[in-house]
Order: sequence, then C-alpha cells, then structure tokens
Amino acid sequence: MNTTRKEAVGEHYSLDAMQHARTMTWKAVDAIAAEVRPGMAESEANALALRILKDLGMDRIWHPVLVRFGENTLRTFKERSNGDPVLADNDIFFIDLGAVWAKHEGDAGATFVCGDDEDMHACAEAARTIYDEVEQHWRTTGCAGIALYDYAAQRANAHGVRLNVDIKGHRVSDFPHAIYRAGDLGDFDGKPAGGLWILEIQIAHPTRPFGAFYEDLLV
Repeated sequence: MNTTRKEAVGEHYSLDAMQHARTMTWKAVDAIAAEVRPGMAESEANALALRILKDLGMDRIWHPVLVRFGENTLRTFKERSNGDPVLADNDIFFIDLGAVWAKHEGDAGATFVCGDDEDMHACAEAARTIYDEVEQHWRTTGCAGIALYDYAAQRANAHGVRLNVDIKGHRVSDFPHAIYRAGDLGDFDGKPAGGLWILEIQIAHPTRPFGAFYEDLLV
C-alpha cells in the first residue's frame, strides 16, 4: 500500500478549511435535529435536511443526505430504507450529512431520541462514547486504521452493543476525495493523519430492532 497516495490532497486543501467544513456540517446536523418531530415521515426529514444545508450555503452535497428513523437505524449507508416510517413519540433517529463547504468536504452524523425510552437513550449515548474512546485511542497510540476498528469492536462489546463491522470510516479532503481511492479507514494499515479521515461508529442494540450512529473528522 502506498500510504502517501492514500493520504494525498489537492492543491486547494487546508486544515483550516476542513475545520470550517466540519463546523458547518455539525451546525446543519444540529439545526436538522431541532426540527425533526414525531409524526414526520422519514422522507420529509430528508427533504428538510437538504433544505437546511442549502439555506446554510453549502457548495453541494458529496454524498446523499441520510436521515433514518426507527428500525432503519440498523441499515448501512448503502442500504435503502425500509418504507417511509413515521417518527413515533418514543423513537430513535440518526442524521448523516456529507456536504462541501468552500471546496472542502464535511461529514458528520449523530443519533437523537424522542421520548423517554431508556434503551434508545443508552444506545445513542453508547455510539458517541465509543467514538470518543476510539478517537482518544487514535490520539494517544498513533495506531493504524485497522487497529482502530479492532479497538472499536472491543469497546462496543464492553458497552453491550454490537459494532457494525461493515462501516469502517473513509477519507475526506478538498473535493473530491474519491480520486485518491483510499479505501476504508478500517482497512488502512498506516497511522491515519489528522484532517483526512472520518471515523464512523454504527452499532446495534443487542436485542431490540434499532441502532445508533456517530461520525466525525479525526483532527
């Protein structure tokens, strides 16, 4: 593997611009979450998300907007939602956004809960906690991407949830990162550089039909 090629960037790349893209994408996630309400269909939430991104002034999306409700929180990015569910009073949903700001790619995602279902709240919290633990492991050990996802699986088990091992993170950059064919973070056998990789954590509740998701830029 050519680590240098897999971490290549374009002539416009800057870490400050990546940080700006990150900030704006999280601003969109929070704004969307604040508007999602019980009684809303999943398709309506996705339309809302796209509208908010446009209102915030994104250049464009670089991956489809994804808002998942209920059982659809178990589905991976490449899988279609099952139907068009309506968000219940006690329900769980996640938001996954990939948008370009000032020619740089933002990518962020988080899980939210309506109502007081303790399992749902615990699952959403676990996704964020596992992310934080893995991010800290990257920061303190400098281990390779493969080892990061081995550690993520260990931490998921420790929290009593199942890690979706098909979701392994990916490159970002000045748009478009896809030209570098860098593959998944979880298959990268070098030390991931800051400002170039998205760490994704998707988990499933061990007995109930829902999951949770959290992702952010490693910086």
